[in-house]
Amino acid sequence: MITLHHCPQSRSMRVLWLLEELGVPYRVQVRAFYKSLRAPEFLSLSPAGRVPALEIDGERMFESAAIMEYLCERFPEAGLGCLPGEPDRMAWLVWLHFAETISQHLAALTQQHILLYDDAMRSPMVMKLEAARLMKCYAAIEARLSTPVENRDHLLTSGFSACDIAVGQAVYLGRYFARTEGFPELEKWMARNTARPGFQAALPKLGEALIYQQDFYPPMEPSRVGAQ
Repeated sequence: MITLHHCPQSRSMRVLWLLEELGVPYRVQVRAFYKSLRAPEFLSLSPAGRVPALEIDGERMFESAAIMEYLCERFPEAGLGCLPGEPDRMAWLVWLHFAETISQHLAALTQQHILLYDDAMRSPMVMKLEAARLMKCYAAIEARLSTPVENRDHLLTSGFSACDIAVGQAVYLGRYFARTEGFPELEKWMARNTARPGFQAALPKLGEALIYQQDFYPPMEPSRVGAQ
């Protein structure tokens, strides 16, 4: 049995979505975002105290892209990966790992807006820079989806893949900090992604603790820094 250790609205969501798309049996161990990730028993699965962590065949894995790559190779019949020698292999690797570029900017914004609870600890400049960098990522996806080739409904010409899952999940959370207006192909692609039953199944369940408590977090105004 596959066990996924998961926090709603985190990188583990992309692995949960992938497992749904693969159609393989699994179970989910939901973790609280804060203290439970520092528990010794969880650190034995993920030494840095981060999700996702995956248990499979008596082994453990951590790092979302590595987990996704392994699962696609383990279950190739689902057609969500690209094995060495296949035409889209290079692009598959690039876009699968591009999700982490997006997520680094998202993590910085999450820290600034949510984890740093005191306004005096936050930086309006960092918020604006990271939101702008996130939009640069949107522009890269828009350019890819605008390429005039057949079947550009997905990031790869071969069709829907783990790349759409990884990058789509990162953009889904990125929209809490940087809107996608002005990127029409990206918005159509996201509409296709979010309509998939696998994506819907990976959304937070009723009653689960959420990291993001509002629909959008605008950059803080400089005048608020240090205000009493």
